[in-house]
Amino acid sequence: MRILVIGSGLAGINAALLASEFADVTLLSKGPLDQTNTQRAQGGIAAAVAALDNPRLHADDTIRAGAGLCDPDVVHALTADGPDAIERLRRLGVEFDRDASGTIALATEGAHSAPRVLHAGGDRTGVHIQSALVARLAESDVEVRTEVTVSDLIVEAGRCVGAITSGREALLADAVLLATGGAGALYRTTTNPANATGDGMSLAFRAGAVVRDPEFVQFHPTALVGADSAFLISEALRGDGAVLLDAAGERFMLTLHPDAELAPRSVVARAITETMRRDGADHVMIDISHLDADYLRRRFPGVYRGALDRGHDITVGPIPVAPAAHYHMGGVYTDVDGRTTVPGLYAAGECASTGAHGANRVASNSLLEAAVFSSRATNAICDEQAAASPPGSEIQTLHWRLEGCAPSLERLQETMNDLVGISRRENTLREALERFDAWAALPMGSDEPSLPLATLSGRLIAEAALQRTESRGSHLRLDFPEEDPAWQRHSHWQLARE
Repeated sequence: MRILVIGSGLAGINAALLASEFADVTLLSKGPLDQTNTQRAQGGIAAAVAALDNPRLHADDTIRAGAGLCDPDVVHALTADGPDAIERLRRLGVEFDRDASGTIALATEGAHSAPRVLHAGGDRTGVHIQSALVARLAESDVEVRTEVTVSDLIVEAGRCVGAITSGREALLADAVLLATGGAGALYRTTTNPANATGDGMSLAFRAGAVVRDPEFVQFHPTALVGADSAFLISEALRGDGAVLLDAAGERFMLTLHPDAELAPRSVVARAITETMRRDGADHVMIDISHLDADYLRRRFPGVYRGALDRGHDITVGPIPVAPAAHYHMGGVYTDVDGRTTVPGLYAAGECASTGAHGANRVASNSLLEAAVFSSRATNAICDEQAAASPPGSEIQTLHWRLEGCAPSLERLQETMNDLVGISRRENTLREALERFDAWAALPMGSDEPSLPLATLSGRLIAEAALQRTESRGSHLRLDFPEEDPAWQRHSHWQLARE
């Protein structure tokens, strides 16, 4: 059996290692093995491993934050499998931080009702996970190919049987697993690496698979935004007592949510956005300088050094932050075992939409999702299970021309930032879609191999954002500011076949 894994973060490498026990595996990475969202994860990975915690409480917290769109069965699978996923990471070489007594240290983050976030190296959890996985990958029989962009999937008789690279090489496989990560780099202001352009969603859509909830793009509330990129200021700071301040130096979250700074991310991001608009400012301030400086440098070495390199010291006073594109809750529709609606095609990690996050992901559930569902998907491949059943609700079919793309990635990012960003309106979304329609009529002229896929992903996000005429979770429509019970449902999208 031959398996093709596309992606090299936690989901991709974990699946490749598991699959190598029963199959010949090739793993394709769009960039270097350290250019992943896993590598950039700061806060940690959530799991109910404490004696006073349990998976049901973890599931309840996750569902409560998901704004009515979590799939309860999927959430319970995620949290029930969580402790085993942590144990597997430990066996793979990840050493989580421990307290003075030698017990694994657990932190509290937004929307979690108990300390359940494991971290490694303080705020360098992703670095530790990625490096351990890469080390195990080097010891395995997996064929690893970096700097390879996939331009299309191969579908024969309705089954996915491989992929085509941008160099026009056809790679055949009995099963293909998409683990391509997120879509934050569709935006000019993002915490993601430059290669996170939503390729998996577009590849699956072009292959005929159902895509779910592309409109739900989570903007991390606190990023230090500079001239070049956004630097993530981990939610773990707020878990340790950091407060958010407006232009007058006053805390504003106290009156907006019972959990104040530890409210769900969508609530905090929206509050920051509205506060910035009210004050005519391009940022608010986050302050954790009331804690001991030595403790801060030890607990948050990555944030401390990253902020210092950008001219700010978290130990001496507040620093400026603003929301930045961070995580995509939408993506390729899968069941609880990573199966898409196309036989032979699976997806796991951020590129998949399992229903675990609903409309708003809880902090530190992303690494857990990648670990749990990549394992489940690999088991499904091993058992050669059939494709997922189509979702029960209505599927929108799109008669789109798939030729053409944005003139450049910068032009696409400008469009997404300005017209399909954290605050949306009908007129700006329609303007974005007019640009996408115009670009679809242009001949392919870019030397950026993933730009057509990135353009398609942006178009899917804009189309779905226009259709969802309400505000829910991470989706904020200024012209429809309230939740609408009629929209307490997923959106499903599929390419129309003539």
